[in-house]
Amino acid sequence: MTLQYVPIIDLGPYFGGTAEGKAAVAKAVNQACRDIGFLVITQHQIPAELIERVSKLTGNFFDLPMDEKRKANRPRPDMVRGYSAVAEESLSYSMEEAAPGDLKESFSIGPLNVPDEAYYSEALAGPHFAPNVWPNALPGFDAAYADYFEAMGDLARSLMRIFALALELPETFFDDKIDKHISMFRSLRYPHLKDGIEEGQLRAGAHTDYGSLTIVKPDGALGGLQVCNREGEWVDVPYVEDGFVVNIGDLMMQWTNDQWISTLHRVVNPPDDVAGDQQRQSLVFFHQPNYDVMVECLPSCLPAGEQPRYSAVTSGDHLQSKFVRQTTFGGSKVA
Repeated sequence: MTLQYVPIIDLGPYFGGTAEGKAAVAKAVNQACRDIGFLVITQHQIPAELIERVSKLTGNFFDLPMDEKRKANRPRPDMVRGYSAVAEESLSYSMEEAAPGDLKESFSIGPLNVPDEAYYSEALAGPHFAPNVWPNALPGFDAAYADYFEAMGDLARSLMRIFALALELPETFFDDKIDKHISMFRSLRYPHLKDGIEEGQLRAGAHTDYGSLTIVKPDGALGGLQVCNREGEWVDVPYVEDGFVVNIGDLMMQWTNDQWISTLHRVVNPPDDVAGDQQRQSLVFFHQPNYDVMVECLPSCLPAGEQPRYSAVTSGDHLQSKFVRQTTFGGSKVA
């Protein structure tokens, strides 16, 4: 089935706790993940106050002078922490495709309150539990981002439980695979640039996401998120005032042996003739399983007599290779 839209799914029946409600939500999510890999969720249990607080502080950060933002710079390509300026990344690089840098700036954090244990600091942990980098000039920023990271982790766990039910697995199947998750929360600002844009340069170039799932809180500005359906057509993702956009990533597609699809998507520029400032801001949570989890075809996704389409890979190795690619291409730093 070729979808011309992204479905909107109410999670209320799942959180209601009845077997019937959970089954209904799981069925709808399964269909969306098979058809287009994207959905918009409502009744997600995230407080509006938290979203508003983080959104306001995010705007305050991006409004700071550049020299102040640069004090929280990203340390190195494989360590996604702190600030990156407009055009310093291109998500198309992660697809091994050359493209101009994305017309966005970003601020990123990873896991907080990391325990002083070997698991989190040994060589296999790589940069996934690296310290966060914080701006100096915004009281309350650190605490708000920490609260949002925790809330998104809780929502991601609920979504993974819905995924398990949708895949005919025990509801808590993924719990021990995400209890030390290496997720990232990234805020994005897409300035409304009218001059100096290169040919083919977008707010975010076409790409797929890397991990298990992504949770996005966009605003309603023009120049938004588009998804490529199975026929190669670009479909607008609807803006729902109190909703989150959710999409599955490459690892979930591998887990399901391509039964679910990690869909190509992009963020387009606003129309040339639009009046006013169409600056856009998004809050994005990239959920990633524990770094040592081996991602291989789920038993419920391998028909009799067939072979898995992918070799097994650890979550951490897969993620780190993608991080390096999005700031480099062909092994060289892209200016």
